[in-house]
Amino acid sequence: MYKTGTPLRVASYNIDMDIENNKLHNTLIYQDGLLMSGSLEALIQHLVPTASYYPDRAYTFAFLLTSRLFVKPHALMRDVCQVCTNQQNLNSSCKRDSLSLGKFGLNMVRLLGEWTETFPFDFRDDRVMKQLKEIIHRLMTADDSLRQSLMQMLNNLLDRLTELEKYELSLKENAASLQRHGNAESSTCIYDVCESPMVLAEQLTHVEFERLWNIGPEEFVQVFAKESCRIEIAAMDAKKTKNLESYAKWFNRLSYLVATEICLSVKKKQRAKVIGYFVDVAQECFNIGNFNSLMAIIAGMNMTSIARLRKTWSKVDTSKFDILVHQMDPTSNFQSYRATLQAARWRSAGAHDDREKIIIPFFSLLLKDICYLNEGCTSKLNNGHINFDKFWQLAKQIGEVIKWKQVECPFERRPAVLRHLLTNPVFSESALSLASFECEQPENSHEKEQYKKLRAKTKS
Repeated sequence: MYKTGTPLRVASYNIDMDIENNKLHNTLIYQDGLLMSGSLEALIQHLVPTASYYPDRAYTFAFLLTSRLFVKPHALMRDVCQVCTNQQNLNSSCKRDSLSLGKFGLNMVRLLGEWTETFPFDFRDDRVMKQLKEIIHRLMTADDSLRQSLMQMLNNLLDRLTELEKYELSLKENAASLQRHGNAESSTCIYDVCESPMVLAEQLTHVEFERLWNIGPEEFVQVFAKESCRIEIAAMDAKKTKNLESYAKWFNRLSYLVATEICLSVKKKQRAKVIGYFVDVAQECFNIGNFNSLMAIIAGMNMTSIARLRKTWSKVDTSKFDILVHQMDPTSNFQSYRATLQAARWRSAGAHDDREKIIIPFFSLLLKDICYLNEGCTSKLNNGHINFDKFWQLAKQIGEVIKWKQVECPFERRPAVLRHLLTNPVFSESALSLASFECEQPENSHEKEQYKKLRAKTKS
């Protein structure tokens, strides 16, 4: 028992700390008008609209994009729905007129519309979809005038998910076709289906846009979430990143396709012609703004199995190729490429047609930049707040990709050319090395030993 007159310092300190912690728990920190940090609960509250408040669209995107580092999408949807239900008494089964519900109903439709439009893949999770349908039902029960807008939003979402399923099915079919053919040599070469380097560059741009379009923005962040120890991620909780991964695989396929096409030509003169053809394709890709295909073609021609064909290269005018290689030179963190990309941004910003708007970035470097930003900044501050300054930067980078992928590809589709690009058999690394040695015989002891091992492996 405390003596009379003894100040209750410990108790007072605890009360003060509780008050301060509670303030911190519900506080958003701003600097020069920009949100810098806040607790997860405060950030969720900041997301939910009222009759007189609607969150800034940039904040909505940044929070929905990055919040999955701390809370699973189905849990976030549950929390948002709970805040709305409590705030507007949506548990009631009574209908309310539009005036009674106020502008909140319209604002909530708008928020759900932004979520389903920008992050549709979140709703492949049955738990998220179930909660979405529940809040839709409650909103329509409270105000029937919202029905048309809500049902249109739901139909648009279902159409997008159906489109995604068709795309993923086509990827499976292409993969199955490639697996059936293995390293079998194709009966057709690139010239048989497309003589024009410009047309091939245009068809490559179609492939790039399709791959890029079907990557959900959350896939970039989901990679970090899988590696984060802050939340437990079960197999059904993690948004699969297979569309992002399939895009990375496409880069490798294009590189191997280029190398395969070169090595399939028996005569040195013909191989030199194929190399020259792909240099022209790469130049057209550069002109279009398709930097991912450009880099894949350069990577294919820089493979050891192609680079070693010195007799073939002696027949090629490499001046144009050397300029393109310089543009994509990794020196000084791809300084030349970054300058070219900035020029493409300026061109796109002042563009009058879709062709001038095209920017398809070198995807591997884009991922590297995003990963560097994530690893270079802490996601949570010492006071427990979420570092939203970091998330603004992530949202800016990923938001730019979303803007680029929304450009409609202006070129005519050539089904035969696209089929060749996507399904024509390509050599494996070992088969490519063997084909290279058969094009030009080994020149040193290392190559002779490698060739001997490859032939023995083929016979066994």
